[in-house]
Amino acid sequence: MRGVLEARQKAAAVQVEELEAELVRVRAALVEAEEVLRRRVIGLEQYLEALAEDAPAVVADSVSQRKPVGPRRAVPHRQNAAGVEDLSVDYQALMAAAAEAGGEGLGARRAAVVLGWDSASASRVEGARARLKRLVERGWLVEEKPGRFMQPAPQQDGGAGGAERPDGGS
Repeated sequence: MRGVLEARQKAAAVQVEELEAELVRVRAALVEAEEVLRRRVIGLEQYLEALAEDAPAVVADSVSQRKPVGPRRAVPHRQNAAGVEDLSVDYQALMAAAAEAGGEGLGARRAAVVLGWDSASASRVEGARARLKRLVERGWLVEEKPGRFMQPAPQQDGGAGGAERPDGGS
């Protein structure tokens, strides 16, 4: 009887070792697959954002409306926009969060949370950072400290005649 029990114990120990080795292989494969997925998600986000930016806004030329009909730039240049309402809902949320952050500035991880994304996901945080950088490129935000995005200081020269007002007057 003892011999049978020892044989079963050895067989169970061998099976545990085999399963542990398989587990190590599966974990390594999972890490690789997650990295591939992360890269593909970032690539797809960049592709879709590039499409949104490069889409022609010619469709609106024949229609006399203030806002274009059909595809338009996801983030218009600030000087070409009437206000924050010209931005998409996500970008409006980022602008509101940057205003709340004030002089401290909005970080990419917080921006991901504002967008409703998983802030623990590196690809989502990088996607949020890309959106913030786009707002900087288009003049909506400034990045005075690396990784901290805030609204630009209002340009007021204390009554200088050439100062530009937000309502378009001088």
